[in-house]
Amino acid sequence: NGLLPNHTAGGINMNFFPLGPLLRRSGVFFIRREFKDNEPYKFVLREYVDYLLEKRFPLEWYLEGGRSRSGKMRPPRLGMLAYVVDSARRGSVDDVIFMPVSIAYDQIQDVGSYASEAAGGAKQSESLGWLMRTVRSLRRRYGATHLRFGAPLSLQTFLADQPDLPEDIDDRHSPIVPKLAFEISNRINEVTPITPISLVTLALLSANNRSLTLDEVVGVLRPYVEYVRTRDLPLTEKLDLEDPARVKAALDSLTDHGVVSRFDGATATVYSIKQEQHLAAAYYRNTVIHHFITAAITELALVAMRSSDVANSEKAVVEQAMSLRDLLKFEFFFAPTEEFEDQIRAEVRFHDPDWKEHLATGDVDAVLRTFQPFQSHVVLRPFFEAYRVIGDLIEAEAYSSQIDLESLEKRAMDLGQQYALQGRIHTKESVSQVLFGAAIKLAENRGLFKQSSDVVERRIGFAEELRQVVDHLSAISALATASDAG
Repeated sequence: NGLLPNHTAGGINMNFFPLGPLLRRSGVFFIRREFKDNEPYKFVLREYVDYLLEKRFPLEWYLEGGRSRSGKMRPPRLGMLAYVVDSARRGSVDDVIFMPVSIAYDQIQDVGSYASEAAGGAKQSESLGWLMRTVRSLRRRYGATHLRFGAPLSLQTFLADQPDLPEDIDDRHSPIVPKLAFEISNRINEVTPITPISLVTLALLSANNRSLTLDEVVGVLRPYVEYVRTRDLPLTEKLDLEDPARVKAALDSLTDHGVVSRFDGATATVYSIKQEQHLAAAYYRNTVIHHFITAAITELALVAMRSSDVANSEKAVVEQAMSLRDLLKFEFFFAPTEEFEDQIRAEVRFHDPDWKEHLATGDVDAVLRTFQPFQSHVVLRPFFEAYRVIGDLIEAEAYSSQIDLESLEKRAMDLGQQYALQGRIHTKESVSQVLFGAAIKLAENRGLFKQSSDVVERRIGFAEELRQVVDHLSAISALATASDAG
């Protein structure tokens, strides 16, 4: 059609024979992962971005800076975005239109290696041998690839809406660039479609390590399917997961790829996540988890209110939700504060139109019952159990003048495996380097690794806060089990 190929920024680790020359001829230009102190390199890249924008070439890059090892979107890398914004503001082009793109897969070939890395294994280096193994593995079918486009975003319109815009934002630490990156990431998440595979893994992971019959899987899926339809969430296809045949097809596909185990018993066939495949199954669940995060946070906020001394009120629900949002800010992309608070109110209203009246009479349980079947222990438990491990390690060294950050992640893996064996961790996907890394970022953000007059109290308080959240999630899990038993 006479269109130029996208000029795509690729990691230099993919520049090896024969892949490098092929990708270069397809529009890819390779850049280094890190070049903070290399001024000539930064100058050349800046000039190249100026040239591409001036000549109106389409520019493509992956905002996360690489592949996700957990399934959900990673925090955005700001370097390339800062170059584009700065170039446009210096007049290389009148405007830049950002087009958010979501690429989702039914299943992926290297989910096993991602799970291995999350469990502490070493990353496989890209090479000719790696390429040949990847090509051979693609003889098997992995389903479909789903391409979705989010709402386009004009840079000039975005900048015009920003108060007190600085003259020079050629700095990835400027608040404007992260705000733009988060807006683009949110638009990608909004259009990321829900696949049958992602919902089936969600159902199996909610079974507390029990095997489920086909009919039981269909039963667990039913409220999620209803929620997806009622909220008009994006789908890859018509969601016929009330049809046992469609659910069985998804289970069989997961079984063929070794994620799910199947046992043909005397009276029924049962399915479960393989012991060593919990992180792989969690990967598929995490691709759509952001669609359920607001409901899960709202539900957990209501449970927290049951054990707090604060009077039940609309304000209390929002404050509890904001506290949970702050704990998860390195995991998920949330709307700005006022918009997020409106989302929480809308979520409670969706479940219980009379929620304000119920809270006014102190009947928080009446509101909570409308959220059944409960979701938060399924959606949020892996994150907070992992965070609790980091909190416990920090508390154990609360009086230390300096916590060894280099070994903290390794010690977290050891303690997490110990907790799993002791039954203090209920979901195996909680023992994950990815989750421990985010928890360490949160602790660092709260200044828990710097000396101050009150750092001991704040370290102990951080651990206690996380233990309370885990206790609330355990309470929800118990309520869900009781509800299932009638």
